[in-house]
Amino acid sequence: MIHLIVGNTGSGKTTYSYELKKKTDGIIFSIDKWNNTLFLADKRTTDGLEWFLERINRAEKLIMDLVKQLENANTDSILDLGLSKFEHREKFRAFAKSHNYEIKMHFLDVPKDVRLKRVMNRNTEKGKTFEIEVSQENFDFMEDWFEKPTEIELV
Repeated sequence: MIHLIVGNTGSGKTTYSYELKKKTDGIIFSIDKWNNTLFLADKRTTDGLEWFLERINRAEKLIMDLVKQLENANTDSILDLGLSKFEHREKFRAFAKSHNYEIKMHFLDVPKDVRLKRVMNRNTEKGKTFEIEVSQENFDFMEDWFEKPTEIELV
C-alpha cells in the first residue's frame, strides 16, 4: 500500500507519518529530510523554486524505485512528499495504477493559525520533525501554492 500524506505547511504530515508507521510498519519517505540531507548544503542564495522542484523530481525517481521494491516485499510506503499540487498527487496515483498498487490518500486539513503556530514552534524547538526552517515568507508562499484536494480526490 502506498500512503500519500497531504496537507499544507505545518499540518502535521511528518508527525502523522510517524504515527502511521507504528500502525503499518511502513517506510517513511520525507522530502524535507531528503532535501536537507542531499541538496541544501549546495543551495545558493540565488537558487529559487525551480532549483528545489528539479531536485525533488530527481529524488522522487529514486523514491518510486524504492516503492516498487517495498511493494514486492509487501511493505507499505508512506510518502510525506508535500504533494501540494493536484498534478503532483496525480503523478503518484498514475504510478500506483500503472503497477496495480493500492493507494490511500490521507488529507490533514488544519486551520492556518494552528499551522503557523506549529511552524514557528518547530523553528524554535528543532525537535524530531524539524528538517528545514520555514520563514513567514515561505509559509505565506505555500498558502497560495497549495491546492486543497478536491472531493473527487478524497473518495
